[in-house]
Amino acid sequence: MSIELIVGGARSGKSSLAERRAAESGLAVAYIATATIGDGEMAQRIAHHRERRPAHWRTVEEPLHLADALRSEVAPGRLLLVDCLTLWLSNLLLGPGLEPERRRLLEALGDLPGRVILVSNEVGWGVVPINELARQFADEQGRLNQAVAALCDRVTLVVAGLPLELKAGGG
Repeated sequence: MSIELIVGGARSGKSSLAERRAAESGLAVAYIATATIGDGEMAQRIAHHRERRPAHWRTVEEPLHLADALRSEVAPGRLLLVDCLTLWLSNLLLGPGLEPERRRLLEALGDLPGRVILVSNEVGWGVVPINELARQFADEQGRLNQAVAALCDRVTLVVAGLPLELKAGGG
């Protein structure tokens, strides 16, 4: 099993790096998308991601039950690419609730065979948000990234399109 977390700010190049690593793996790819179309701008973002992906990649859209999607898509010779944990977290905070699904995701990551690449935003480097929901989101995103990174074999921070390895191997 090999799990990688790629983190970075908005438009940092993290999704492009994840897609490049998936393509270079030589494995079949199942792309698990967590975004939902809530407005025109988000529809454009999703369309851009769809256009960029190779047509032979399997795409699974799962905004809430990520652990279930990972477990159902895992297969010998297949890499699972999740883009992204940040939107998944937002969906849960604004919907059915975070904790049960977060716990299920961490359990799944602990015992999934094969290769997984997860994309997530790093949101904790700015000012403290002014409203309660935004502060809760920033706190939960930081906690989620820490918990996932602890399970990962590799963690990469992407800034201005440049990858910086934070954790490599089993260390």
